[in-house]
Amino acid sequence: MPKTIFGGEHRHLVAVLVEARQASGLTQAELAARVGKDQSFVSIIERGQRRVDVLEFVALARAMNTDPTQLFERLARRLAKVLTI
Repeated sequence: MPKTIFGGEHRHLVAVLVEARQASGLTQAELAARVGKDQSFVSIIERGQRRVDVLEFVALARAMNTDPTQLFERLARRLAKVLTI
């Protein structure tokens, strides 16, 4: 059984979020607390088992003291020119 239910380009979103969290020096539990969620919320995202909507993306970026636009730009640079959704 695969570790993630989402394949392909979704892995880049996960990688960008994990890298940003680690760069911010936050644990999963600390980040989750900042957005009013349980640690498992962040864990499930980081394991690629849950998609993140745009509002959650912004909230997570801000909770990591990161500009959401810059974080999205990092993601966009990693994505293929043509995406299958």
